[in-house]
Amino acid sequence: MNSRKLDLRHGPLPQLGFGSWLTLARMSPLEADSMVQRALDAGIHLFDTADIYDYGAAELALARALQHSPRADILLASKVFFPMSDAPRDRGLSREHIFRSIDQSLIRLNTDYLDLYQCHRFDPETPLEETVQAMGDLIKLGKIRHWGTSTFSASQLQRAHDMARSLGVAPPTTEQARYNFLCREVEAEVVPMADALKMGLLWWSPLAQGLLTGKYQNLEALPADSRAADPQRVGDFLDRALANQEVMLAAHRFHDVARSLGVPTASLALAWCLHQQPGSCVLIGARTPAQLDEALQATTISWTPDIRAAFAEWNSGQDFDL
Repeated sequence: MNSRKLDLRHGPLPQLGFGSWLTLARMSPLEADSMVQRALDAGIHLFDTADIYDYGAAELALARALQHSPRADILLASKVFFPMSDAPRDRGLSREHIFRSIDQSLIRLNTDYLDLYQCHRFDPETPLEETVQAMGDLIKLGKIRHWGTSTFSASQLQRAHDMARSLGVAPPTTEQARYNFLCREVEAEVVPMADALKMGLLWWSPLAQGLLTGKYQNLEALPADSRAADPQRVGDFLDRALANQEVMLAAHRFHDVARSLGVPTASLALAWCLHQQPGSCVLIGARTPAQLDEALQATTISWTPDIRAAFAEWNSGQDFDL
């Protein structure tokens, strides 16, 4: 597999990026600032957020935490799509919503440009031509350096590139998708298409919302400080997964492998993503210094014969349709 390049700073995607979904805005300002500084000190320089994350609060928290960092040293990424109010046109990927949203994100992030602006979802209600042209115009205006997609299908990625070519504007340079040991649906079509289109890949939910940390046993025994016990969490992914015996068996086996190798389960889960898809960027959502340290350890794990042997029976891949 080819290493996927993204010309943000004339180099490849970093191995790790710092995500801000359900993290920074839910910490105290002191805790959030400390976490971001800890990430910076460890060499992480890509920070990914979205306007919908806590309705702008995550962007504000990230801007505050980065206020003393040279802008040229930071890669800032945000997203647009989801409704930000009850107004009927305050959503989707129309030109109107994209242009209004980028200005609001730039204000919240206290910057005059984003390195990467991503379509958070595909919008079937807006002509693709309108979306692609809007993104191309934002690049010409200097408000964004690159644009990307998130959770697009392979055919949607191809259509976006074809449309950009026909319009004479820059195509999307990245796709951000869910990817982890339990959720591998992108391997069949999205990854090969991204390779063919020379797109960078960013992975969200590499720990399967905590399932690949070893802390969950079943739906009835949820750790008090876990995401599954958080009444503000979005969606029912964890409910479906925790209620699926095959999923939990796989998660427990993964934990057993990590324990046998003497590495934290979370570190192995992140290293698995990096090994499966070289050249991609794994977005971490650390909420504590300990979680961040485990994430950083992933980049030091060598994929030894022992690890390859431990995962040999799963080499054919598995996807639980979660």
